[in-house]
This record gives sequence, C-alpha cells and structure tokens, in this order.
Amino acid sequence: MKTVALISGGKDSCFNMVQCVAEGHHIVALANLQPQDKDELDSYMYQTVGHQAIELYAEAMGLPLYRHVIQGTALDTGRDYIPQDSDEVEDLYQLLSKIQKEMDIEAVAVGAILSDYQRVRVESVCTRLALTPLAYLWRRQQDELLMEMVECQMEAIIIKVAALGLMPEKHLGLSLKQIYPHMMNMHQQYGLNVCGEGGEYETFTLDCPLFYKKIVVDDVETVIHSADAFAPVGYLRFRKIHLEDKGDDRTVEERVRALPLTTSQTLMATLRSEVRCASEDCASLPALHVPSVPPLTGQVPLYSGGTSDYFSVGPVVAVREGDLNTTCHTAMEQLKGAVESLERLMSEVYAMSVYVSNMSDFASINAVYKTYFGLNPPVRICIGACLPEGVVFAMDCQGWRTVRQQGEGEGGGSGRSTMHVQGISHWAPANIGPYSQATEVDRRVFVAGQIPLVPGTMRLVTGDPAVQCCLSLRHTVSVLRAMCPRGRSLRDVLLCVCYVTHPDVIHTARQQWQYLFSEGESDVCVEVETGHTPIVEYVVVPSLPRAACVEWQVYSQSEDVHVEEVRVKSTHSQVHTQCLYSDHMPSLFTSSTKVCFQGEDKIVDVESAITTCLDSYCQLLIRLERSWNDVPLLRLFFPTQRFSYSSIIQAWTKGMERLTDRPVPVSLVPVLQLGETNTTALLLCH
Repeated sequence: MKTVALISGGKDSCFNMVQCVAEGHHIVALANLQPQDKDELDSYMYQTVGHQAIELYAEAMGLPLYRHVIQGTALDTGRDYIPQDSDEVEDLYQLLSKIQKEMDIEAVAVGAILSDYQRVRVESVCTRLALTPLAYLWRRQQDELLMEMVECQMEAIIIKVAALGLMPEKHLGLSLKQIYPHMMNMHQQYGLNVCGEGGEYETFTLDCPLFYKKIVVDDVETVIHSADAFAPVGYLRFRKIHLEDKGDDRTVEERVRALPLTTSQTLMATLRSEVRCASEDCASLPALHVPSVPPLTGQVPLYSGGTSDYFSVGPVVAVREGDLNTTCHTAMEQLKGAVESLERLMSEVYAMSVYVSNMSDFASINAVYKTYFGLNPPVRICIGACLPEGVVFAMDCQGWRTVRQQGEGEGGGSGRSTMHVQGISHWAPANIGPYSQATEVDRRVFVAGQIPLVPGTMRLVTGDPAVQCCLSLRHTVSVLRAMCPRGRSLRDVLLCVCYVTHPDVIHTARQQWQYLFSEGESDVCVEVETGHTPIVEYVVVPSLPRAACVEWQVYSQSEDVHVEEVRVKSTHSQVHTQCLYSDHMPSLFTSSTKVCFQGEDKIVDVESAITTCLDSYCQLLIRLERSWNDVPLLRLFFPTQRFSYSSIIQAWTKGMERLTDRPVPVSLVPVLQLGETNTTALLLCH
C-alpha cells in the first residue's frame, strides 16, 4: 500500500518504516508534528525532542516531508478517544487530511510498541480518513526488538533520559548497542521498558537502511530539564548537523532484503517448522455433501431475558424478504428492538454469534451489521450453518449492563473493557470488520473467532490444516495474553469451540490444542495451575470466513478465580455433561451437554433427543443448586441430516414448557457434524 510514515526522529517510527518496506508497502511521504518555538512539548502523543533535525530526514530518504505545528492539548485522556476540537489528536487529523488531499495514500505507518493510548488515537484518525494503520512493532518482545534494531543497522542515539537509572551526563548520546545491556539490567532491577515505552528515554535516528544519506552530528548541547537526584531529566539540543552520502547504490528494497528482519515470511517459516504434525492439504480433502434444508414451517420464537446485570437475545432469524439489504435491516432492527425491550442498549452487547447460510452474502450482511455498532463493537464469531431454505442468516447476542457514573453517556462506565486493535502488525490479525478481538466482562474474557490469517499481510494461510489450526490458535493465545495484565493461557480457558469445514481436520485441530495446552505452554505462558480442564468441542460446518478450514472460539477467565469442575452422570448412558463453575462468582457458569448414540444408522426421535438433553441439563442445575434464572444464553447444535430445523423448534419449545415458564434464550445451530459422528445434539451454555 502507498504509505505515509509518521516520524518523530526516534528509532521506533524509523524501524517501523523498514518493516513496512519489508512487507511490500511503499513509503511515499513523511509526516511530523512539531512544537512551536520550543525544544520539546509535554505531549501525551508525540515525541518532539530533536524536531529541529527532522528536515534532514526528507533529504536523507528523498521523500516529501509534511509538517504541522501542534496547537492542541491532551483533552481526552481516557481509554477511548472521542474527537473534539482543540485536542492534540486533531492536529494529526489535520496533517493527514492535508496529505490525503495532495497525495494518493492508503496507509499510515506508526511506530507504536505498547502504548494503547497512542494506538487508539492514531486508529481513530485513520478510521475517520479510511486509512490503514501499519504498526509492525506492536507488542513485539522488547529485548528482542531492540537487539533486532541493532542487527539491522539502525544507528540511533539517546537524545533524552527521564527515569531512575538513567543519567544525562552518562547516557545521553549513547547508541542503541551501547544502551542495550544497561536497559536489560534496569529492566531486571526496576522493571524499566527496554525500548523506553514508559518514557524512560527518547532516541534520534542518524542512519538506517532506508537512508541514502546519513545524518552526522557536529555539535550538541546538554540541557537539564529537571535535576532530580534519583531520576533527572535531560536532553540533547543539536547545534550543528549535516548529511553525508553513504555511497550505497542499492535500492531500498535490496537493502531491506539483506537484513535479519522479523517478517511475515520468517514468522510463518518458524511456525511451519514448529508444527508437530502434518496433514493432508485442505484443497485435497474430499468435498462434503451439504444437504438442502426445507423451508421453515411456522414461526421461530425469539427469546430475550437476563438478570440484573446480564442479558441475552436469540435467535434472530433473517428470512429473505425482498432484496438482501432489506432483509438484513429487518433482522438487525428485530435484534435492536429485543435488546431495547429489556431496557438495554446495543452498545452494551459484548458478544455476537452470526450463522450464515451462504458466505457469499456475508459482505452485504456486514455492511448493514456494522451500522448498529459504534466504538468498541462486540466480539463476534461467524460460521456457515445449514439453515432452512429462505433463511439468509441467524444470530444471537449477549450483553452486560454497563455501570454508568452520573453524567456519562451511552457506553461509558466500568465493568467492561474491550480490545479493538485495527492496526496491521505481527501480533495477531487486525480488526477487519465491526468486531473487537476480545471483551472482558466481570472477570471473564470473550475472544472473537480466530481464523488462520497471517497478521502482517491479513491473508489466509493455505495448505496444511495443521498450520492453519496452529496459527489461528496462537492468535487466540496472543489476544488472551494482551487482554489481561498478568497474561492468560489456554489453561485459563473455560470453553473452546473449534469449527472446522471437514471432519478429517478434527484430529489435527485436537493435536494442536493439546500441544499448545501442554508442551507449547512454555512459550505462551502458564504459571498458575487453575485446577480445571477446559471444555473443548469440535463442530463441522459447511463454511467459514475467507474459506478458512478452522475457526477457534474461546471463552476464558481473566483473573485467578477458583473454578470447580463437575461431570454429571445420567441415567441415560448416551448423555455426557461437563460443567465448570465458581461458587464465589455466580456468573462464571459454563457447560456442555452431549447426547450420543451407538451406530450411525440408528434413527433417533427428535423429541426423545431433546428431552434427554434437557433432563440431563436439569440434573446439572439441581446438582449445582441453580435455577433456570441463572442460565445465560444456550446454543443447541444439531446435525441437519438427522433433524430438521422446524422439528427441533417444536421439540425444544415443548420440552421447555414442561420445565419452566421462564423464556430461556436459545440459539439453534444446524451443522454438518458434531465431533464424533455419533453425537446427536450438543447444548452449550456460557
């Protein structure tokens, strides 16, 4: 993509440009925000120390430089950013708007490593201008990243220090290579960020592989900003600098290719070498028969309900009426109406499940869907389902009543946090639609469905299903670790549903789960033994987004909560129920009830199957001293070749009327197969 690079003069913004070039992007311009008549500005957003030398960047790289004077201040310093006049973020918006009017740009390079504050605000500006953020340093391990900068010929000096253990007279002017061992020592002693992400130090880049000329410092002055005895603040002011030719006739692309860089290609090569098993190429798997499903007979009941804090709605069934756009709007309005009937807001929905009859319709569905969610949309899974003829898609949702303080508007308050990363990086797939990567609600984390996209390119990895299963599962772990301050792992997972498009992939997916859960935990973090075994289910569906062969959906605890595990024995030998719960945390309650039978040809009566399933679930509630009022959204998966959608509705409605007069939201999900071929129905609660 044609990219404008945000530069401050520091190592991070400069090295991110190198990464962008390595991924095939074209840097066409540079952009910088500078203070007016000051050496530096106390800004939440921008590094300004050393700005006097930024003009040399343009000549060193042979690119146009756009600059803008910072006029605003940090007005909105919250977790999210709402655009407002006179905020310093609007200076960035004005600068990029000007560049966009003069040049054909598609993306913005930003050197953010760990600052959510900076990331959120740059992404806000990019969203408003329809530009893609490129942040290839995001969440890189800092010691490895700093050493990689050194090995990739990044010549940068320390231009400012402001932390315990860093002294102006000793450390200003040192190179990255020289400061590296000291920062590693400071990290071990005081927890300082090795790359200076906590504001410990700032740098100025004198040379890098993208420069045709290098910057030479002839004379500097040391300025002491604060003479604090423990953490003095000082910086360098350039008095005289000039450019020198490097005498390197290679193109920028040729120079970058010769570097020992971490790229999408090297990361995928490492992943392929680590995958413990190989399996048949996805393209060579035999095609599955997707049976036609007769139209609905009668209405599908829409259930909505909840407790004082939680609510859920489902299923909303979008029956085609007129054009696709009209059908989508009608369904979304039905969902919104059901949420509002509970005196809740769409902004309080934290998790959505969308089941699509034909994946070719998904882009149109998404175009309407996204208009109903704003800042920090809910997490979402999207799978293909064997829906009845005439049904375009179905969906369900879960929500949490946001606790608002007086004067706060919609969506404000506490009790919920969301990870909504839109920048392209090597960390995990960027948000490419109206959903967030993860949402934490009441010490529980809901992770969006993860498919095997290469994060740095946002392209689906093809070939070996083992690689697809491993890559997408690693994305899940990356999101869990980033979402929780102490880091989480697969051992903290309560429920995992693995959707695959062929039964032959189930064994491969199970192997990858077991590997990352046990042996692989050494590099995905596990220190606390949680004492429970995650519930893991495998479901075969006709299709997944981007033609992926696997998608992982995970629900986890976000703190060290004691979780009990119970397995209920049923009088019916074909029923298997597993439940995880906490006495000290009533909302933490998830279970799996499977109805199985022996022999694939055995005919199972739909009412018998549903009755058996519900009776077993009732036994679980009695065992845990819970009632139907404690039950959140239920999802009932069933193989469409055995039961029709309409017959399941009738049997479920009849069975529930026998047990309770409370409407319990349930989503019916017709699929091709449930794990082992003898599973008749799968009821999940979370």
